[in-house]
Amino acid sequence: MAGAAASPARDPARQAAEAAARTAYGRLIALLARDSRDIAAAEDALADALARALARWPTDGVPANPPAWLLTVARRQLGHGRARAATALAAAPSLALREDERAQTPDAEFPDERLMLLFVCTHPAITPRVQAPLMLQVVLGLDAARIAAAFLVSPAAMGQALVRAKARIRDAGIAFTVPPADERPARLAAIRTAIYAAYTAGWDQLEGDRASVLATEAALLARLVATLAPDDPENAGLLALILLCEARRPARRDAHGGFVPLDRQDVRQWDRDLVREGEAALRHAAAQGRPGRFQLEAAIQSLHNQQRLTGADLSVPLIGLYDRLLALAPSIGAAIARAAALTAAGAAPAALAALDALAERCRDHQPWWAARADTLAALGDPAAARAAATRAAGLSADPAVRAFLLGRHRG
Repeated sequence: MAGAAASPARDPARQAAEAAARTAYGRLIALLARDSRDIAAAEDALADALARALARWPTDGVPANPPAWLLTVARRQLGHGRARAATALAAAPSLALREDERAQTPDAEFPDERLMLLFVCTHPAITPRVQAPLMLQVVLGLDAARIAAAFLVSPAAMGQALVRAKARIRDAGIAFTVPPADERPARLAAIRTAIYAAYTAGWDQLEGDRASVLATEAALLARLVATLAPDDPENAGLLALILLCEARRPARRDAHGGFVPLDRQDVRQWDRDLVREGEAALRHAAAQGRPGRFQLEAAIQSLHNQQRLTGADLSVPLIGLYDRLLALAPSIGAAIARAAALTAAGAAPAALAALDALAERCRDHQPWWAARADTLAALGDPAAARAAATRAAGLSADPAVRAFLLGRHRG
């Protein structure tokens, strides 16, 4: 009986190709798209290069620098050097092709152009709601179906939106460069907004693996931006915010899958490494003396963590941070969170007044009803609290959250 073929999962060539794609995808696409000004063509060229790698590396051997090999072959697919190689290819096409694919770029690390690619994906010409999905696909290599599932849209609709966005980049001739210094802050703000949109999508979808995957990918983008653009403290602030929230993820569900709110979480389940890294990023941002939205939001999460870890009542400084955040970057979410902090601080009448002021804009907003239920319970009106909790539960897509809201104010 002939020996069985090696399992693809154990094939060293396949493993090397998958590792190169996983670790260098964004850099390779950035370099290829910079040359071609066409993201879709760059993706096609890299896909072809990966296919060639899977075909050749098992017999030719894995090159010393797999990402550089992929870059060389993909660039040829895009037509670079075609005129220079035309005569040789015409004389000996098979030999020339084989030697070209064996050629390697020098082993030195090729430049990291992913920040440039992030700027392209968040160009003002790209519809804001597509910017986060585009970054996830182009920079991290997620496929359209996976992104669609994370953002709760159909794969066909997401695929069409991404195709249109890439065509827009190509047809509008958007420059594949890092913008001038005076334009950079606004463009970095768009990048952060897109990353946080991806993260909140993952945060809200509490059930299944997709939420965790999307949140993890957003955290990777936040790390990337903080590393490639360290001079803007808001980049470190965004990273700190995501890490401090992600650190609590293991404690957000009990052994039966039930939702566990922050004030009841077992802090022993928190990821202390992420807490430490988040706090370090927050200190780094604060040291630059230029506070911003994401730094304030990270500081709020840090105080929440400290309150839970130490048992200290930090409601007054929390309200102060929410006041600063609302003055700098007003939002419905921050206003509701401030009202919840007022309730926790024993100021339920003020909290109810604050929630009432938001009523016209929040009739179908689940967090508003949940905060209102807690506030009404603190005011000694259990019937009204149950009604608000029931409304909040009806607006939640997560069965565990629905069960928690109904049980919290059952009476």
